[in-house]
Amino acid sequence: MHSFFEDYLDNMQELLDDVRTAVAGLPQAALDWMPGTGCNSLSQIITHIAGAERFWIGDVVAGMPSDRDRDAEFQVRGIEMETLLKKLTDSLDFTHRTLEKLTPEDLQTSRFSSRKRSEVTVAWALGHALKHTAQHLGHIQLTRQMWETLMRA
Repeated sequence: MHSFFEDYLDNMQELLDDVRTAVAGLPQAALDWMPGTGCNSLSQIITHIAGAERFWIGDVVAGMPSDRDRDAEFQVRGIEMETLLKKLTDSLDFTHRTLEKLTPEDLQTSRFSSRKRSEVTVAWALGHALKHTAQHLGHIQLTRQMWETLMRA
């Protein structure tokens, strides 16, 4: 595998490890808690991270439709920690298998994104997947802080 893709996987692994750290030791109530109207629970955010990674890497980069139901990602409740973390592991495994097949030349090729309704390069889709995961890691960290603050009050 080319070093670019190895580095990409290292970055994604680090982000997903940070997600695991951010939710470690939380009870089910914390995973399903929503900090307010229009906010998502930790379970929903983790499910969405896995769904989005699969979409950008699978549907867009690899051209392998997932039949993703994005709206359903924000309706989940009662998913146990082990199951949530497995979603992240499975997503990263899929990403690894997909990136093994790519070359640096593939980064400049165009793919259609149904989400953006336009063409994007493979490089853009990969970068977006990392950015998206990092953004939601921040949401997870803040949600945990709010949960812990609430529980101390």
